[in-house]
Amino acid sequence: MKTLNVKSVRSYDIHIERGLISRCGEIIKPLARGGKAMIVSDTNVYPIYGDTVKKSLEHSGFEVSTHIFPAGEASKQLSTIAEIYNSLADNGFSRKDFIVALGGGVTGDMAGFAAATYQRGIDFVQIPTSLLSQVDSSVGSKTGVDIKQGKNLVGAFWQPSVVIIDPDTLNTLTPEFFADGMAEVIKYGCIKSLPLFERLEQENAADIIEEIIYDCVSIKRDVVERDEHEAGERMLLNFGHTLGHSIEKAYGYTGITHGQAVGVGMVIITRASETAGITPSGTTERIENLLKKYNLPITDKTPLDEMASGALGDKKASGDSINIVLLNKIGDSFTKKLKKTELLGFISKSEL
Repeated sequence: MKTLNVKSVRSYDIHIERGLISRCGEIIKPLARGGKAMIVSDTNVYPIYGDTVKKSLEHSGFEVSTHIFPAGEASKQLSTIAEIYNSLADNGFSRKDFIVALGGGVTGDMAGFAAATYQRGIDFVQIPTSLLSQVDSSVGSKTGVDIKQGKNLVGAFWQPSVVIIDPDTLNTLTPEFFADGMAEVIKYGCIKSLPLFERLEQENAADIIEEIIYDCVSIKRDVVERDEHEAGERMLLNFGHTLGHSIEKAYGYTGITHGQAVGVGMVIITRASETAGITPSGTTERIENLLKKYNLPITDKTPLDEMASGALGDKKASGDSINIVLLNKIGDSFTKKLKKTELLGFISKSEL
Protein backbone atom coordinates (compact mmCIF):
# COMPACT_ATOMS: atom_id res chain seq x y z
CA MET A 1 0.00 0.00 0.00
CA LYS A 2 1.28 3.45 -0.94
CA THR A 3 0.55 6.18 1.59
CA LEU A 4 0.88 9.95 1.32
CA ASN A 5 0.38 12.27 4.27
CA VAL A 6 -1.19 15.69 3.81
CA LYS A 7 -0.04 18.23 6.38
CA SER A 8 -2.80 20.78 6.88
CA VAL A 9 -4.92 22.30 9.64
CA ARG A 10 -5.90 18.69 10.29
CA SER A 11 -3.42 16.26 8.73
CA TYR A 12 -4.65 13.08 7.05
CA ASP A 13 -3.35 10.12 5.07
CA ILE A 14 -4.12 9.08 1.52
CA HIS A 15 -3.87 5.31 0.99
CA ILE A 16 -3.62 3.82 -2.52
CA GLU A 17 -3.94 0.09 -3.16
CA ARG A 18 -5.97 -2.32 -5.26
CA GLY A 19 -8.70 -4.05 -3.26
CA LEU A 20 -8.50 -1.50 -0.45
CA ILE A 21 -12.21 -0.72 -0.49
CA SER A 22 -13.00 -4.10 1.10
CA ARG A 23 -10.76 -3.20 4.06
CA CYS A 24 -12.04 0.33 4.60
CA GLY A 25 -13.52 -0.48 8.02
CA GLU A 26 -10.20 -1.54 9.54
CA ILE A 27 -8.52 1.60 8.16
CA ILE A 28 -11.23 3.89 9.53
CA LYS A 29 -11.62 2.19 12.93
CA PRO A 30 -8.53 3.72 14.65
CA LEU A 31 -9.56 7.18 13.42
CA ALA A 32 -13.23 7.14 14.39
CA ARG A 33 -14.46 8.97 17.48
CA GLY A 34 -18.04 7.65 17.33
CA GLY A 35 -19.85 4.46 16.48
CA LYS A 36 -22.15 5.59 13.66
CA ALA A 37 -21.26 5.83 9.98
CA MET A 38 -23.42 7.14 7.15
CA ILE A 39 -22.51 6.15 3.61
CA VAL A 40 -23.38 8.97 1.21
CA SER A 41 -23.40 7.71 -2.36
CA ASP A 42 -25.31 7.94 -5.64
CA THR A 43 -27.56 5.67 -7.63
CA ASN A 44 -24.73 4.59 -9.94
CA VAL A 45 -22.03 3.77 -7.39
CA TYR A 46 -23.89 2.39 -4.39
CA PRO A 47 -25.32 -0.67 -6.19
CA ILE A 48 -21.76 -1.65 -7.19
CA TYR A 49 -19.73 -0.93 -4.05
CA GLY A 50 -22.21 -0.09 -1.30
CA ASP A 51 -22.53 -3.59 0.15
CA THR A 52 -18.75 -4.05 0.24
CA VAL A 53 -18.24 -0.82 2.17
CA LYS A 54 -21.22 -1.43 4.46
CA LYS A 55 -20.06 -4.95 5.36
CA SER A 56 -16.51 -3.77 6.06
CA LEU A 57 -17.77 -0.99 8.33
CA GLU A 58 -20.16 -3.31 10.15
CA HIS A 59 -17.43 -5.92 10.58
CA SER A 60 -15.39 -3.20 12.32
CA GLY A 61 -18.24 -2.55 14.74
CA PHE A 62 -19.94 0.50 13.23
CA GLU A 63 -23.68 1.09 13.03
CA VAL A 64 -24.20 1.94 9.36
CA SER A 65 -26.91 3.94 7.61
CA THR A 66 -27.05 5.19 4.03
CA HIS A 67 -28.14 8.20 2.01
CA ILE A 68 -28.39 7.62 -1.75
CA PHE A 69 -29.08 10.49 -4.16
CA PRO A 70 -29.67 10.56 -7.96
CA ALA A 71 -26.35 10.39 -9.82
CA GLY A 72 -25.14 13.45 -11.71
CA GLU A 73 -24.03 17.07 -11.36
CA ALA A 74 -27.68 18.17 -11.34
CA SER A 75 -27.96 16.76 -7.80
CA LYS A 76 -25.12 18.93 -6.55
CA GLN A 77 -27.32 21.53 -4.93
CA LEU A 78 -28.42 22.78 -1.54
CA SER A 79 -31.66 20.80 -1.59
CA THR A 80 -29.63 17.57 -1.67
CA ILE A 81 -27.52 18.80 1.24
CA ALA A 82 -30.71 19.47 3.21
CA GLU A 83 -31.80 15.87 2.55
CA ILE A 84 -28.45 14.60 3.86
CA TYR A 85 -28.89 16.72 7.01
CA ASN A 86 -32.32 15.15 7.52
CA SER A 87 -30.89 11.66 7.18
CA LEU A 88 -28.14 12.43 9.71
CA ALA A 89 -30.62 13.90 12.19
CA ASP A 90 -33.16 11.11 11.70
CA ASN A 91 -30.46 8.55 12.46
CA GLY A 92 -29.28 10.38 15.59
CA PHE A 93 -25.83 11.37 14.40
CA SER A 94 -23.69 13.27 16.90
CA ARG A 95 -20.56 15.35 16.44
CA LYS A 96 -18.47 12.24 17.07
CA ASP A 97 -20.01 10.21 14.25
CA PHE A 98 -18.90 10.37 10.62
CA ILE A 99 -19.87 10.34 6.95
CA VAL A 100 -18.31 8.10 4.30
CA ALA A 101 -18.27 9.68 0.83
CA LEU A 102 -18.48 6.76 -1.61
CA GLY A 103 -18.39 7.88 -5.22
CA GLY A 104 -17.01 10.51 -7.56
CA GLY A 105 -16.40 14.22 -7.27
CA VAL A 106 -20.04 15.20 -6.86
CA THR A 107 -20.46 12.78 -3.95
CA GLY A 108 -17.23 13.86 -2.27
CA ASP A 109 -18.03 17.56 -2.60
CA MET A 110 -21.52 17.21 -1.16
CA ALA A 111 -20.73 14.69 1.57
CA GLY A 112 -17.80 16.86 2.63
CA PHE A 113 -19.92 20.01 2.72
CA ALA A 114 -22.61 18.23 4.73
CA ALA A 115 -19.93 17.03 7.15
CA ALA A 116 -18.42 20.51 7.42
CA THR A 117 -21.74 22.08 8.36
CA TYR A 118 -23.81 19.45 10.19
CA GLN A 119 -23.63 20.33 13.90
CA ARG A 120 -20.86 22.75 12.87
CA GLY A 121 -18.61 19.94 11.70
CA ILE A 122 -18.36 16.15 11.89
CA ASP A 123 -15.72 13.80 10.49
CA PHE A 124 -15.85 12.33 7.01
CA VAL A 125 -13.94 9.80 4.97
CA GLN A 126 -13.31 9.94 1.23
CA ILE A 127 -13.57 6.72 -0.79
CA PRO A 128 -13.33 8.08 -4.36
CA THR A 129 -14.42 5.68 -7.09
CA SER A 130 -13.90 7.76 -10.25
CA LEU A 131 -10.59 8.71 -11.83
CA LEU A 132 -11.39 12.41 -11.49
CA SER A 133 -12.04 12.10 -7.76
CA GLN A 134 -9.03 9.84 -7.17
CA VAL A 135 -6.51 12.14 -8.85
CA ASP A 136 -8.04 15.46 -7.88
CA SER A 137 -11.24 16.26 -5.99
CA SER A 138 -10.85 13.88 -3.03
CA VAL A 139 -7.60 15.60 -2.01
CA GLY A 140 -7.32 19.16 -0.77
CA SER A 141 -10.32 19.71 1.53
CA LYS A 142 -12.52 21.68 -0.89
CA THR A 143 -16.22 20.88 -0.55
CA GLY A 144 -19.29 22.55 -2.00
CA VAL A 145 -22.35 22.72 -4.22
CA ASP A 146 -23.51 24.60 -7.29
CA ILE A 147 -26.09 27.35 -7.40
CA LYS A 148 -27.76 28.77 -10.51
CA GLN A 149 -25.20 31.59 -10.71
CA GLY A 150 -22.23 29.23 -10.93
CA LYS A 151 -20.35 26.08 -9.99
CA ASN A 152 -19.09 25.46 -6.43
CA LEU A 153 -20.06 28.95 -5.28
CA VAL A 154 -21.21 27.62 -1.89
CA GLY A 155 -18.87 25.44 0.15
CA ALA A 156 -16.23 25.11 2.82
CA PHE A 157 -12.70 23.88 3.36
CA TRP A 158 -13.02 20.68 5.41
CA GLN A 159 -10.34 18.01 5.72
CA PRO A 160 -11.27 14.32 5.55
CA SER A 161 -10.07 11.94 8.25
CA VAL A 162 -8.57 9.70 5.57
CA VAL A 163 -8.72 9.15 1.79
CA ILE A 164 -8.98 5.52 0.64
CA ILE A 165 -8.18 5.05 -3.06
CA ASP A 166 -8.81 1.67 -4.66
CA PRO A 167 -7.78 1.72 -8.36
CA ASP A 168 -9.86 -1.42 -8.96
CA THR A 169 -12.99 0.75 -8.79
CA LEU A 170 -11.95 2.28 -12.12
CA ASN A 171 -12.73 -1.04 -13.80
CA THR A 172 -16.44 -0.26 -13.63
CA LEU A 173 -16.18 3.23 -15.15
CA THR A 174 -17.64 3.84 -18.59
CA PRO A 175 -15.12 5.11 -21.19
CA GLU A 176 -16.73 8.56 -20.93
CA PHE A 177 -16.05 8.83 -17.21
CA PHE A 178 -12.51 7.48 -17.51
CA ALA A 179 -11.90 10.22 -20.08
CA ASP A 180 -13.50 12.71 -17.70
CA GLY A 181 -10.77 12.01 -15.16
CA MET A 182 -8.02 12.06 -17.77
CA ALA A 183 -8.67 15.76 -18.34
CA GLU A 184 -7.52 16.43 -14.76
CA VAL A 185 -4.51 14.15 -15.24
CA ILE A 186 -3.52 16.09 -18.36
CA LYS A 187 -4.01 19.31 -16.40
CA TYR A 188 -1.43 18.19 -13.83
CA GLY A 189 1.08 17.50 -16.57
CA CYS A 190 0.42 20.93 -18.08
CA ILE A 191 0.83 22.93 -14.89
CA LYS A 192 3.46 21.02 -12.93
CA SER A 193 5.07 18.02 -14.64
CA LEU A 194 6.53 17.79 -18.14
CA PRO A 195 7.61 14.17 -17.44
CA LEU A 196 3.99 13.23 -16.63
CA PHE A 197 2.75 14.98 -19.79
CA GLU A 198 5.34 13.20 -21.93
CA ARG A 199 4.52 9.84 -20.37
CA LEU A 200 0.85 10.37 -21.21
CA GLU A 201 1.90 11.07 -24.79
CA GLN A 202 4.14 8.01 -25.05
CA GLU A 203 2.19 5.39 -23.06
CA ASN A 204 -1.39 4.29 -22.46
CA ALA A 205 -2.60 5.79 -19.20
CA ALA A 206 -4.78 2.78 -18.36
CA ASP A 207 -1.67 0.57 -18.28
CA ILE A 208 0.08 2.71 -15.65
CA ILE A 209 -2.93 4.08 -13.79
CA GLU A 210 -1.67 3.41 -10.25
CA GLU A 211 1.50 5.38 -10.95
CA ILE A 212 -0.52 8.18 -12.53
CA ILE A 213 -2.83 8.40 -9.50
CA TYR A 214 0.16 8.54 -7.16
CA ASP A 215 1.91 11.23 -9.25
CA CYS A 216 -1.18 13.44 -9.47
CA VAL A 217 -2.02 13.07 -5.77
CA SER A 218 1.60 13.88 -4.90
CA ILE A 219 1.49 17.05 -6.98
CA LYS A 220 -1.79 18.19 -5.46
CA ARG A 221 -0.66 17.28 -1.94
CA ASP A 222 2.46 19.43 -2.30
CA VAL A 223 0.50 22.39 -3.68
CA VAL A 224 -2.22 22.16 -1.02
CA GLU A 225 0.31 21.97 1.81
CA ARG A 226 1.86 25.22 0.62
CA ASP A 227 -1.47 26.97 -0.05
CA GLU A 228 -4.41 25.24 1.59
CA HIS A 229 -6.95 28.04 1.13
CA GLU A 230 -6.12 29.04 -2.46
CA ALA A 231 -4.39 32.34 -1.73
CA GLY A 232 -1.65 31.84 -4.31
CA GLU A 233 -0.08 28.71 -5.82
CA ARG A 234 -3.22 26.59 -5.48
CA MET A 235 -4.88 28.77 -8.09
CA LEU A 236 -2.72 26.94 -10.65
CA LEU A 237 -4.92 23.88 -10.15
CA ASN A 238 -7.66 25.87 -11.91
CA PHE A 239 -5.95 25.68 -15.31
CA GLY A 240 -8.75 25.30 -17.85
CA HIS A 241 -11.38 25.54 -15.11
CA THR A 242 -12.39 29.20 -15.35
CA LEU A 243 -13.74 28.70 -18.87
CA GLY A 244 -14.59 25.06 -18.18
CA HIS A 245 -16.94 25.96 -15.34
CA SER A 246 -18.55 28.57 -17.58
CA ILE A 247 -19.12 25.95 -20.30
CA GLU A 248 -20.70 23.59 -17.74
CA LYS A 249 -22.96 26.43 -16.62
CA ALA A 250 -24.01 27.10 -20.23
CA TYR A 251 -25.10 23.46 -20.48
CA GLY A 252 -27.01 23.63 -17.21
CA TYR A 253 -24.58 21.05 -15.77
CA THR A 254 -26.05 18.30 -17.96
CA GLY A 255 -24.92 16.95 -21.31
CA ILE A 256 -21.22 17.67 -20.80
CA THR A 257 -18.81 16.28 -18.22
CA HIS A 258 -16.52 18.38 -16.05
CA GLY A 259 -13.47 16.92 -17.79
CA GLN A 260 -14.79 17.62 -21.27
CA ALA A 261 -15.43 21.25 -20.34
CA VAL A 262 -12.04 21.67 -18.66
CA GLY A 263 -10.26 20.17 -21.66
CA VAL A 264 -11.87 22.73 -23.96
CA GLY A 265 -11.01 25.46 -21.45
CA MET A 266 -7.34 24.43 -21.49
CA VAL A 267 -7.26 24.58 -25.29
CA ILE A 268 -8.92 28.00 -25.58
CA ILE A 269 -6.84 29.70 -22.90
CA THR A 270 -3.57 28.23 -24.21
CA ARG A 271 -4.25 29.15 -27.83
CA ALA A 272 -5.05 32.70 -26.71
CA SER A 273 -1.85 32.75 -24.68
CA GLU A 274 0.14 31.55 -27.71
CA THR A 275 -1.35 34.30 -29.88
CA ALA A 276 -0.44 36.84 -27.19
CA GLY A 277 3.18 35.64 -27.32
CA ILE A 278 3.15 34.31 -23.76
CA THR A 279 3.18 30.55 -24.38
CA PRO A 280 5.50 28.91 -26.97
CA SER A 281 4.04 28.08 -30.37
CA GLY A 282 2.95 24.47 -30.67
CA THR A 283 1.88 24.08 -27.04
CA THR A 284 -1.83 24.11 -27.85
CA GLU A 285 -1.34 21.48 -30.54
CA ARG A 286 0.33 19.13 -28.06
CA ILE A 287 -2.51 19.61 -25.56
CA GLU A 288 -5.10 19.06 -28.30
CA ASN A 289 -3.41 15.86 -29.45
CA LEU A 290 -3.29 14.50 -25.92
CA LEU A 291 -6.93 15.34 -25.27
CA LYS A 292 -7.92 13.60 -28.50
CA LYS A 293 -5.81 10.56 -27.57
CA TYR A 294 -7.88 10.18 -24.42
CA ASN A 295 -11.23 10.78 -26.16
CA LEU A 296 -11.81 14.32 -24.98
CA PRO A 297 -13.16 17.18 -27.15
CA ILE A 298 -11.04 20.19 -28.08
CA THR A 299 -13.86 22.52 -29.19
CA ASP A 300 -17.34 23.45 -27.98
CA LYS A 301 -20.35 25.24 -29.44
CA THR A 302 -20.64 27.70 -26.51
CA PRO A 303 -19.89 31.22 -27.85
CA LEU A 304 -16.80 32.92 -26.42
CA ASP A 305 -18.81 35.90 -25.19
CA GLU A 306 -21.04 33.53 -23.19
CA MET A 307 -17.96 31.76 -21.79
CA ALA A 308 -16.47 35.11 -20.75
CA SER A 309 -19.64 36.43 -19.12
CA GLY A 310 -20.17 33.14 -17.28
CA ALA A 311 -16.58 33.18 -16.04
CA LEU A 312 -17.00 36.62 -14.46
CA GLY A 313 -19.16 35.06 -11.74
CA ASP A 314 -16.54 32.43 -10.96
CA LYS A 315 -14.64 32.23 -7.66
CA LYS A 316 -11.47 33.33 -9.44
CA ALA A 317 -13.04 36.75 -10.00
CA SER A 318 -12.53 39.49 -7.42
CA GLY A 319 -13.56 43.12 -7.65
CA ASP A 320 -12.93 44.31 -11.20
CA SER A 321 -10.38 41.59 -11.99
CA ILE A 322 -10.15 37.86 -12.62
CA ASN A 323 -7.23 35.44 -12.31
CA ILE A 324 -6.51 33.13 -15.22
CA VAL A 325 -3.93 30.34 -15.33
CA LEU A 326 -1.47 30.29 -18.25
CA LEU A 327 1.54 28.22 -19.24
CA ASN A 328 5.09 29.50 -19.58
CA LYS A 329 5.55 26.08 -21.13
CA ILE A 330 4.22 22.59 -20.46
CA GLY A 331 5.01 21.77 -16.84
CA ASP A 332 5.44 25.43 -15.85
CA SER A 333 2.36 27.56 -15.11
CA PHE A 334 1.51 30.92 -13.57
CA THR A 335 -1.50 33.11 -12.78
CA LYS A 336 -2.22 36.31 -14.64
CA LYS A 337 -4.63 38.95 -13.42
CA LEU A 338 -6.89 40.54 -16.02
CA LYS A 339 -9.49 43.22 -15.70
CA LYS A 340 -12.91 41.67 -16.19
CA THR A 341 -13.39 43.91 -19.20
CA GLU A 342 -10.28 42.36 -20.79
CA LEU A 343 -11.25 38.69 -20.51
CA LEU A 344 -13.32 38.42 -23.69
CA GLY A 345 -10.69 40.25 -25.69
CA PHE A 346 -8.00 37.91 -24.37
CA ILE A 347 -9.80 34.64 -25.08
CA SER A 348 -10.91 35.97 -28.48
CA LYS A 349 -7.25 35.69 -29.46
CA SER A 350 -7.88 31.94 -29.63
CA GLU A 351 -9.84 32.56 -32.84
CA LEU A 352 -7.07 34.52 -34.57
